[in-house]
Amino acid sequence: MDDCKTITCRLIRLITFIDLPIKKKFHLFGIGVLFWFMVMAGLTVIGMWGISTRYNQIVNHAVPQDKVVQKIIRNLQAMTIDASNIVKANEKVTVTLLQDLSTKRLRDVREFSTALAVGGEVNDYSHDSGTLLETLHTTSLTGNPEGVAYVRELNTLIDQIDQSYSAFSQHKLQVLDGTAENGVVLAGKFDDLETKIHGASQLSSNFSSKLSDLYHKSADTISEIIRTTVLTIIAVLLVAVILLGIFTRWISQALAKPIGEIIEQIHSVGTGDVDLTNKIQITSRDEIGQLSQEFNGLMDTVYSMTMFKKVIEEDTNLEDVYARLGEVFRGELGLEDFVIYEISENQRDMVPVYPLALDAKALACSADILTNCELCRAKKTGHEISSLAYLQVCKQFKQETGKVHICIPMMIAGRAGGVVQFLFDDPQGDQARIEMIHEKIFKAEAYLKQSLSVIEAKRLMNTLRESALKDPLTGLYNRRFLQDHANHIISGTLRRKKCLGMIMCDLDYFKQVNDQHGHDVGDVVLKDTAQLILKGVRDADIVLRFGGEEFFILLTDINPGDAIIVAEKIRASFDENKFKIPSGVLKKTLSLGVSEFPNDSEGFWQCIKYADVALYKAKETGRNKAIQFDPKMWEGEQF
Repeated sequence: MDDCKTITCRLIRLITFIDLPIKKKFHLFGIGVLFWFMVMAGLTVIGMWGISTRYNQIVNHAVPQDKVVQKIIRNLQAMTIDASNIVKANEKVTVTLLQDLSTKRLRDVREFSTALAVGGEVNDYSHDSGTLLETLHTTSLTGNPEGVAYVRELNTLIDQIDQSYSAFSQHKLQVLDGTAENGVVLAGKFDDLETKIHGASQLSSNFSSKLSDLYHKSADTISEIIRTTVLTIIAVLLVAVILLGIFTRWISQALAKPIGEIIEQIHSVGTGDVDLTNKIQITSRDEIGQLSQEFNGLMDTVYSMTMFKKVIEEDTNLEDVYARLGEVFRGELGLEDFVIYEISENQRDMVPVYPLALDAKALACSADILTNCELCRAKKTGHEISSLAYLQVCKQFKQETGKVHICIPMMIAGRAGGVVQFLFDDPQGDQARIEMIHEKIFKAEAYLKQSLSVIEAKRLMNTLRESALKDPLTGLYNRRFLQDHANHIISGTLRRKKCLGMIMCDLDYFKQVNDQHGHDVGDVVLKDTAQLILKGVRDADIVLRFGGEEFFILLTDINPGDAIIVAEKIRASFDENKFKIPSGVLKKTLSLGVSEFPNDSEGFWQCIKYADVALYKAKETGRNKAIQFDPKMWEGEQF
């Protein structure tokens, strides 16, 4: 909000109600407007009273004219009663009937006024039965300056009454429709209408009372009164217009401008074309100023979340997304103690993914939840679990930590894909701290909701990538993995100046297993074979199912001659192993061909072919062998 340090600025803000609450602002504004209306109406009544007193000299015209004036007065009084009944009315039909009745009365008043202006006769009808009550004959007031002024002012007031009555009755109908409030505005419109009707009634009464004294007043006095009254009303009206303009300008600045900016921003948000860094200028300390401030805060939050989602969408892997979440929780929301768990696809295991270095002893929950995530209450129920709402709500939480916890499941595709656990010092019933915790959790949930679609997409991509690169039966990598990662493996080996051991393995007489025992037993043998091979190599080595009963091993960072030793070790383990099958046990042997890159060839794929050649040599020479490639085995001219 703009600083306002000068006395003039503070005074202007004070007299224009900018910093007052909106209700009080409009209340005082309405009082001010009503005051000036009453001043102008009072001046008008006073002026007309002075004029009407001079018309008592016109005895020859006073009686018929007075009778017409009396009819006008009665109709105006009846209109006041109708307006009062409209205020009390509870049905739109009643309001409509009273409005129609007042319209007829106002029409009669216009006809009586016309008769006074031009002379002649005018008929007075009953508004209930429509019968003719009386025919009035009157003379024209054309030669009487005060009479002309009276009619002119009366017609002006009639027009004003007509407009005011229409605005008043329409607002009452809006109140009954529920689109407007039944309060100060309706009362103000009623007071305004009543003032105008009263002014017209008083004008007519004054004119009627002074008709008998018309002979005793002079034209000069009449002219002076008229001139003074008109000038005074003009002066008051000018002051009122100036003040109204000042008030309207300042109140419009305090209300219309920020509301318009908020509407524009909301529309922009709805259409997606919005500059979230564009702030609404705060020009007052009232509710509009507070609304502008809150809206700016909302836009800041939306901007932060939008940027957050955009950033995590561009992150390479899930670990980066979890790290971003952790940075937001800690940096922006001030949440220091929390753990993000990821639930595996099998819906049994869960593992802490942020912080990464968290071990089982550092967990605030029992380590059993890591291998049986159904024990986690948040995962099982799929909704927020809070020990602030109910102490010891989760039996897996370690009460000895002395903290309270709020666990929020990350619902992905209708099931829990993870759980975020927030830990806080026990607020001990401090309501202010509890509300602060809930406020932070609310914002944290908003960021979680923004990230769920990204996490789901990246988990799906990981699943698809893994399924494309792995053999579904054995869980080993397939040929595509080797094709995708060959360049990376080759460059790393050459950079470290090490060797790659290549072992091509094939189960001997595997076709007999399928033929004699069935493909189910064959699948069991293949899966057990994969496990035996994995046990015979290091975690850093790579085992692939090359196809059928053929497996391929990449031994990373070895010394020359190590590959044949590992191959012989694997062969021996097969020689000693017995495969368990439904009908008993089964013995199988393994043949292996070995080559080394880049010792045997500088071509990676050529070395794989050499290992395959050595494998076939093992098959030809009796099987159950591990044979190192020798250039003499290669009979082809080129790879």
